[in-house]
Amino acid sequence: MTASRHIAVREDWLGLVREEALEPALPIVDPHHHLWDQPGERYLLDDLLRDTGSGHDVRATVFVQCGAMYRAAGPEERRSLGETEFANGAAARSASGRYGSTRACAGIVGMADLTLGDRVEPLLEAHMAVAGERFRGVRNRTAWHPSPEVRSNLTMPPPGPLAHPGFAEGAKRLAGFGLALDVWAYHTQLAQVLGLARAVQELAVVVDHVGGPIGVGPFAGRRAEVFAEWKRGMLALAACPNVLVKLGGLAMQAGGFDFHLRDRPPGSAELAEAWRPYIETCVEAFGPSRCMFESNFPVDKGMCGYAVLWNAFKRLAAGASATEKAALFSGTAVRAYRLDRLPPGIAPDLGA
Repeated sequence: MTASRHIAVREDWLGLVREEALEPALPIVDPHHHLWDQPGERYLLDDLLRDTGSGHDVRATVFVQCGAMYRAAGPEERRSLGETEFANGAAARSASGRYGSTRACAGIVGMADLTLGDRVEPLLEAHMAVAGERFRGVRNRTAWHPSPEVRSNLTMPPPGPLAHPGFAEGAKRLAGFGLALDVWAYHTQLAQVLGLARAVQELAVVVDHVGGPIGVGPFAGRRAEVFAEWKRGMLALAACPNVLVKLGGLAMQAGGFDFHLRDRPPGSAELAEAWRPYIETCVEAFGPSRCMFESNFPVDKGMCGYAVLWNAFKRLAAGASATEKAALFSGTAVRAYRLDRLPPGIAPDLGA
């Protein structure tokens, strides 16, 4: 049986466990979320702001490519401009201040096919023309495993494009514009990510979702074995100074934690305990200045609520210094995506 792309969000189930925000004054930049409107699935600006407004001080967010709102016509390679337009529209609404102090989509990571090689330059320029200073990076569909039970994309992608001959050349063009590359890859693909990071050392490579340790399909029941293989791959990546890592995404179905199968959702203490080996390994290997906590909402919302998720992250960072927390919760994201400054954590003037 083929696994679904992600777990359905059940607001009534999530409502069974509520928590007050820990360290509510700690500024957060959420560097990874999506927006979309598809049959049976809707997560738009208002939905995001309800989550970011659940008690934590979320100053800004970064929208990341998810195949939303592509143009219905025109050259295939330019259709993803529709997604950048869509995210930029949400950002413009948020920047008005009429929807609260959080600046949603302050950074936008869009889709530009890097396998085009040097021919990707005009496409990158078009994305930057659409979103201006908000366009901060690119992500391609790269997460792939041959098992039909391992899925996290809307459609099953081909085995590429990380190994495509043109991909590294396109990545060099990306670096030339000062843009970052987000890479969503499973732990079985980390060697390919390493090869790319070494080949394009001037490029900031952001590894999504702690490097994608798989816990379903052929990897179900093999968590210790997977952890050892995953750790070897992540330690190799940590040796590349141009690689950063996002701490999150562990509530996706591919991770195999299966909290969504319980009668009640998990609390932050349970999440922190389950995820501690992955988070602590990454922070120790990369250092706080190359790590950033992420929500991956609404995908991870199938297993836990937003306030609970960030409480889990704060529990995991409890032993960190104030400087280290500043990096993990906002500073690394601000630097990676060149966000000029944190919006002030005050209520906006809503006018008359």
